[in-house]
Amino acid sequence: MAEAAVPVDLFNPGQVFACLGLMEAAETLLGEAGGGFDWSDPAGSRFHLAAAGPADPVETVLAFLAEAEVVALAPAGSGLTTIGWKVPTEAPNASDRLADVYSFPAPDSPATLAAVLRTADGRCLPVDHWGDASGRDAVKFWAGSGGYPGAGLLRDALDLVRDRLPTAAADPFAVAAVQSSSFRFDWRRDYIPLDVGFSPNAHGDIQMQGYPLVEILAAVGLGAARPQRPDRTDKLTYRYAALAGHPGALLPPCLLRAGLGVADLPLPARVFRMRLGWPGQEGQARSIVDVIEEPSR
Repeated sequence: MAEAAVPVDLFNPGQVFACLGLMEAAETLLGEAGGGFDWSDPAGSRFHLAAAGPADPVETVLAFLAEAEVVALAPAGSGLTTIGWKVPTEAPNASDRLADVYSFPAPDSPATLAAVLRTADGRCLPVDHWGDASGRDAVKFWAGSGGYPGAGLLRDALDLVRDRLPTAAADPFAVAAVQSSSFRFDWRRDYIPLDVGFSPNAHGDIQMQGYPLVEILAAVGLGAARPQRPDRTDKLTYRYAALAGHPGALLPPCLLRAGLGVADLPLPARVFRMRLGWPGQEGQARSIVDVIEEPSR
């Protein structure tokens, strides 16, 4: 087993989701992954990750992303494609190993087609949380102008940081780039015009800096976990939890997934409540407004 650790801001939901994305990717690429959040150092929290084999799990995940291409998956016969956004589209059949990625009915448009990150040697990592068929909340905060697809957002984010990934293992969530659109998981980029007093969209000389790697890994992490939406009639409030884990005492993926959804587990945890708002028209895109920590349990 090899272990690694990365800095994480527990008050940044996207970074917490991205930690699970690191774990899910390490589980897929290396196997026997485990992780946990460590807030014992007053200087800052860290996420510890371990996986089978001698390779550093964080470096392995970032090396995979640096090589990967984004492919959209369309159910056979659906006629849906993202080729108009220059994202390759494939329609896997029942004998194709990629067919296992598709677990939900065909969407009405290309915007929410499932996607995979795939390397030339055939390794694949699914990104499809926005189309889940289990009845869980999709945690889809973006609203895609003109039907811009999730696969396109994923491709754009990867292209922004691909060249820097091989040297980003020490602090991957600090990798920044000018980013015009995103999945809206990392609130360091987003804003609500009324709250900030003006709209950057009205000023051509202002460019918004985002954190594309956080967005990518958060989307991966939500493939098998969800934050909790306490009130199904309230689209603007979520809760999530970070479970404690330390080198030599890391937790398996199933517990960290359940923990993110604030499952009642007999484990040390910190629970957070995030409030969202509408940056534009109600019912479309959502932005994270603030995050507060709930009393410890």
